[in-house]
Amino acid sequence: MLKSGMGRFYLSVPLRRSLPVKRWGGAALVCLVHLLAGPGVHAAGPPVGLLVQLKPGVVPTEADVPPLALRDTPQAVQERAHARWQRQHAATVRHFDQVARQAGVAYVAAGSAGEALRVDVTPGTDSAALDNLARRLRLHPDVAEVLPNERLRRRAVVPTDPQFARQWHLLAPSAYAGAVNATTGWMRTTGANAPATVAVVDTGVRFDHPDLSGKLLAGYDFVSEVEYANDGDGRDADASDPGDWLTASEAGTTTFRGCDPEDSSWHGTAIAGVIAAGANNGVGVTGLHWGARVLPVRVAAKCGAVLSDLLDGVRWAAGLPVDGVPANPHPAKVINLSYGGDGACNTAYQSTIDAVSAAGALVVVAAGNAGAPVTRPADCRGVLAVTAVRGDGAKASYGSYGPTVGLAAPGGSGFASSDEGIYTTLNAGRRGPTTASYGYMVGTSFSAPLAAGAAALALSVQPGLSGAALSQLLTTHARPHTQQPQLAACSPTAWSQGSCNCTSQTCGSGLLDVDLVLAAAQGVQPGTSPGTPVTPPVVTPSDGGGGSTGWAWGLGLWLWLWAVRRHAINCRVEAPCS
Repeated sequence: MLKSGMGRFYLSVPLRRSLPVKRWGGAALVCLVHLLAGPGVHAAGPPVGLLVQLKPGVVPTEADVPPLALRDTPQAVQERAHARWQRQHAATVRHFDQVARQAGVAYVAAGSAGEALRVDVTPGTDSAALDNLARRLRLHPDVAEVLPNERLRRRAVVPTDPQFARQWHLLAPSAYAGAVNATTGWMRTTGANAPATVAVVDTGVRFDHPDLSGKLLAGYDFVSEVEYANDGDGRDADASDPGDWLTASEAGTTTFRGCDPEDSSWHGTAIAGVIAAGANNGVGVTGLHWGARVLPVRVAAKCGAVLSDLLDGVRWAAGLPVDGVPANPHPAKVINLSYGGDGACNTAYQSTIDAVSAAGALVVVAAGNAGAPVTRPADCRGVLAVTAVRGDGAKASYGSYGPTVGLAAPGGSGFASSDEGIYTTLNAGRRGPTTASYGYMVGTSFSAPLAAGAAALALSVQPGLSGAALSQLLTTHARPHTQQPQLAACSPTAWSQGSCNCTSQTCGSGLLDVDLVLAAAQGVQPGTSPGTPVTPPVVTPSDGGGGSTGWAWGLGLWLWLWAVRRHAINCRVEAPCS
């Protein structure tokens, strides 16, 4: 099954609970670090159905209808386009029904899944029976591909102690070599007078968080399974996050087979804060683009997200029609997706991303926390995949890597001797919501929204930029990767690796730099006067680290890298590492 949410780390009590610290020999140390960095992948129960992609041309495509008159309003044009899509979708469903009958496949219902069809089967259908249905459909000449409708899982992230409330990641690189240089970029613009919309396709948000007041659009809830939704119903217009906790007793039931007990993550609220938390308001933290509007698109709940819900959510975020869902009145040109799976990009993902890209939107995705080559959707064509770096600019130990990564941005190390992580908006509830709070988060889940926020800032300067142009702007105008003398270069072919010096083949073109991006968007040379400066929020660097590390930290890293090479076989996910 798919995992997701590129970032939750058990850095304190949960880590000690799962790994009793009795021995600190070489192999034990490697196993500890590998568990922090590694995939920790496991199935989240059987697939919930199938995704079916029909071959192009088997269903006749309805021609575009030209405007009825020159005075046609944009709303009228959009309504006709949506009606045309609905008719096309209905024709596709009817054709699939013929295909299913010819293939001898019984199913419950067919609906939308991005550009594919979601095919629901009888609840309780086991994997062997589902494989048989998929095989029958694949043999039909009208079928291009059949995929399992898998459940995506958030890659675990838990806030560390919130007492070190420092947003080092927004500082200039003179303070932290891996920081995004926002405090300099804000001298050019905060974008507050020209807000851009960023969609956060995630767990929903807490609308009552004071640092997100006035920042949130209504959004939509795409979680279709009532037993997982945790809000008492399926898809609806309420994108608030009720919590995604799972109790031990629930995890022991058939419904949640393969899911891990956990507290609520408030993952979407944390990402919304990284992008757009209010600034200079005397409360909490600041987002990278504090003038942005966040469109919450809820696709994940207990045990993660179902792929079909995620694909529909991404389509809707870009303003494209989705079966049975009202049109999105606030299409986003920047879409943040911090969820993903374990395999390679498939046609269901790719066709949806292609459609969203054609609509002019940029999908920014987290590279993943496996400390291994990236998987979907970070390896899909047309996305901007972002991996994580530490405060000193080196690749974070958990950050996934590879040639399809476009950019690197802070995700934090989670260690006080280096950096604490990304400090952002949360909720104090372990299960349901209680009071608004803040905390440190670690993972590529929080690197991606930094890039999304920078893209939105560029849109505030140049609203006409397409998604492809935004991606090129961020990757072309990046800062060179840092080189830490105690670390080896990251290898694009390694099956797994921890912290290392980034290269263009592993961590993208460079480090995210907000000032370079905005200077390029304004058409001025970096280093020239940006005009009348604005007052950025006061952000103080942490006393715990900076652009370099101490000799003890460097020695520890060297020993860890040696031990990884010596004992890596001991930490394979097929066997316990304790």
